[in-house]
Amino acid sequence: MSAAEQPPELDPADALTLLATGELQIEGRLVDASNATLLAAVSANGITAACVYKPVRGERPLWDFPDGTLAGREVSTYLLDQTLGWDLVPPTLLRDGPFGPGMCQLWIESESVDELVDLMPRERVPKGWFPVFGGVDGGGRDVVVAHADDTRLRRLAVLDSVANNADRKGGHLLLTAKGHLYGVDHGLCFHEEPKLRTLLWGWGGEPLEAEEIEALTRLRAELESGPLREALEDHLTDAEVRATVARVDRMLRTGRFPRPAGSRHTVPWPPF
Repeated sequence: MSAAEQPPELDPADALTLLATGELQIEGRLVDASNATLLAAVSANGITAACVYKPVRGERPLWDFPDGTLAGREVSTYLLDQTLGWDLVPPTLLRDGPFGPGMCQLWIESESVDELVDLMPRERVPKGWFPVFGGVDGGGRDVVVAHADDTRLRRLAVLDSVANNADRKGGHLLLTAKGHLYGVDHGLCFHEEPKLRTLLWGWGGEPLEAEEIEALTRLRAELESGPLREALEDHLTDAEVRATVARVDRMLRTGRFPRPAGSRHTVPWPPF
């Protein structure tokens, strides 16, 4: 079975079991990724699925994130998403593999995300879309990066705000043929300092909706103590967990999305 193929609809719990217990067979490498990102097939009990395996030993050192921690940050983002209840991150866990411990995540076949986020001439931004930032293309035209006012993106913006995602690019969005949106590549999350860099600033400063407040309130309770707190502490420092709690508290106190901070870069580069 090619790693680009998937069996019919794996239940998330079954997908996690398969990722945790299956045999990993490396089938290729995603060469555009900055860290070692391997395409693999994972097989157990007659079921085979495609997955992404990122060994810790293949992580490129960064000046602002501790070495060897990116895989755990990806798992932590999945844990937050599961508590929020939005299924925005594919099943993800930490396991041993052919090149040692690493992040393992179910492969998601993606369609174009142009219906949700795109680069376009300034005068062609569709009604209901948010221009995020502008520039000039190679032909001298004024262009903007913009995104749709879409509930799926909005929920992802909430998740990114809590996780302090420093790298929400258009290329980190996956849209299935059935219209389910996923976010991937969450290695640059959970820094203690404000690092939010995203294309999804359209709701910056806007009030949270009741459903979002309810989800954040539930998340805050789970962050106080219990299985979620313990699971995050396996991957993050105490200070990083406290900073996560503080971000949730700030959003609940203000009842709003965070605004871009003018003193630092708030959009990832390149944006796609």
